[in-house]
Amino acid sequence: MRASKMRAARCLVALVLLGAPMASAAEYRLAIGDTLETSVVGIPELQQRIQVNRDGEISIPLGGQVRVDGLTLAEVRDRIRKLLPSKEFRRRNEAGREYPVIIAPSDIDVRIAEYRPIYLTGDVSKPGEVPYRPGLTLRQAVSLAGGYDIMRFRMNNPFLEQSDLRAEYNSLWADFAKEQVHVARLKAELDGKTEIDRTDLIDTPLPSAVAARVHELEAEKLRTRSSDFDKERSYLKEAVAKEEGRIRILTEQQTKETAGVDDDNEEFKRVQDLLQRGSVPITRVVEARRSLLLSSTRQLQTAAQLAQVDRERDEFSRKSTKLEDDRRLELLNELQEANVKLSGIQFRLKALSEKLVYVGMVRSQLVRGTGSKPQLTVFRKTEKGGVDNLTVTEDAELSPGDVVEVSLQSDFLPGLPAR
Repeated sequence: MRASKMRAARCLVALVLLGAPMASAAEYRLAIGDTLETSVVGIPELQQRIQVNRDGEISIPLGGQVRVDGLTLAEVRDRIRKLLPSKEFRRRNEAGREYPVIIAPSDIDVRIAEYRPIYLTGDVSKPGEVPYRPGLTLRQAVSLAGGYDIMRFRMNNPFLEQSDLRAEYNSLWADFAKEQVHVARLKAELDGKTEIDRTDLIDTPLPSAVAARVHELEAEKLRTRSSDFDKERSYLKEAVAKEEGRIRILTEQQTKETAGVDDDNEEFKRVQDLLQRGSVPITRVVEARRSLLLSSTRQLQTAAQLAQVDRERDEFSRKSTKLEDDRRLELLNELQEANVKLSGIQFRLKALSEKLVYVGMVRSQLVRGTGSKPQLTVFRKTEKGGVDNLTVTEDAELSPGDVVEVSLQSDFLPGLPAR
């Protein structure tokens, strides 16, 4: 019961404070951050602007430190008028001689040159400090801060903005559709398939004819690339097979020629034995030697040709293996780049969709033209050093040093969660 009475009393105080205009300059009590201007009639040297320092004091010529925190302007003026006439002020005439000047209390004036600023935070375009002037309302302060700004996100005309974002959104979907089929085609190539697997493809909002054309083009690329690879691989395999056939023929020929060399060598030895016995003429030995040389030469030529063909077979075999390895490496690199690109498109689509939702809500709000109001809270320092937390309207008058928090509610922009 007691707590309820205290809350009611606080609400009554807030209504009284915010329902009535701020106290006049004569009743206003100075605080740290206010700037005063002091002047003396006929003595411009004593005119100055002084800000109340953190100790609640100001420093004036001839008077030194004067405490003003918590005093009204009239009280400060009276204090300074009592202080300055007791001080001697000397001036120089045209001849350069000094003479004393009598300061009358009525010649001393003190006024407020600048009030403490107010501070706006939250959903305004330019949060921060706003200069105060007497009679300043919260509506005026928000205008000085650039107006309300939901999530501090600035935009142009939301109708045009939504159209541009929608075009970009559709373009990104086209890129996404193309890239995901590209990825599927690369996977099919790596697996040696002739058809693209569409089971894992994400449906896109593209027209069916456009999506079908994208699939058709990638399928044609798959068929063409697979055909080119198969032709190149078949050519190398056939080349290897041909060389192996030549190797078989040359091997058989080499075997026969080796046997012929052995026979010619035996014949040459036999004829030499007969020559030593005197059974054959020397011409017979010469002919046997010539036959041995011819058969040995043919054997060497066949061996050299066999070695050359064997090297060519190994080269074609190496090219065939390299062809497959290079193709796989190329496909893996292309697939990696395609996956990175696809992920980037997905992130951009997500961000763009969030922008479209926001712009759509702003556009809807402008079309509906609701009269909902933001939540406005004023934090005001009390004379006892505390801080009052006051809920106000846009027409409430502010006081110097007020801190205002602006929060746009869900009914101010449909779809935004309440803070």
